[in-house]
Amino acid sequence: MDAAVLLEVSGLTVGFGSHEAVRGISFEIKAGETLGLVGESGSGKSATSLAVLRLLPESARVGGAIRFDGEDLLALPEEAMRRRRGREIAMIFQEPMTALNPVMPVGAQIAEAVAAHHPEMVRRAVRSRVLEAMEEVGLPEAERRAKDYPHQFSGGQRQRVLIAMAIVNRPRLLIADEPTTALDVTVQAQILELLKALRREHGLAMLFISHDLAVVSQVADRVAVMQHGEIVEQAETGRLFREPQHAYTRRLLASAPTMKTDRRAPLASV
Repeated sequence: MDAAVLLEVSGLTVGFGSHEAVRGISFEIKAGETLGLVGESGSGKSATSLAVLRLLPESARVGGAIRFDGEDLLALPEEAMRRRRGREIAMIFQEPMTALNPVMPVGAQIAEAVAAHHPEMVRRAVRSRVLEAMEEVGLPEAERRAKDYPHQFSGGQRQRVLIAMAIVNRPRLLIADEPTTALDVTVQAQILELLKALRREHGLAMLFISHDLAVVSQVADRVAVMQHGEIVEQAETGRLFREPQHAYTRRLLASAPTMKTDRRAPLASV
């Protein structure tokens, strides 16, 4: 039996002044599924993710429908949306050093995420949940490290802190916006493995946003390719790599280095 559709985006448009950043895109994500959203910088990927969470500036024009578990998020009152944001739908941002508060211990920051959605929890229970999340994302000596500040962690560890903040409330959908871009290849692989493990363990659905098709190929069940605010192609991941239909997808694939790429040959230009 097929999994139920968890997120359904229909005819989404996002505009800023005279610029149309997203132009009538539609896609869906089933429970437990990962959709990779791929495109160059400026293609509309991040605007799409922020629209799902309703985190766009008030000046943005948003149209279409975004349904989460059948409920139109764009029609919800702000208070109702706030309850879903961070609890049922969570996000991992691209740059940990700007997403984390530099003057607050990381344990306290994760605890804030818990307390925001579980005000009834006593302090001891919150602390237990924080340490459990830190251990789950592979941060050793969680009890001691919870007292440390962001600058005392490596780049990969800071990304793990952000992931802990995202999963601590057991969301059903995780939006990961370029979560490995600033990391070296070895750490990048570790973070991708962590995300895959969390998905398996918790049945997470994921919207994985990246400009890097090689990265997306490691985590996504299906891929949607964006260009100039439009989705030009959607397909199961293996099929998209074997039989790309759109010229832009073919150019992206030709320009993307893989483990089999001849390092002496020049990469194709997109």
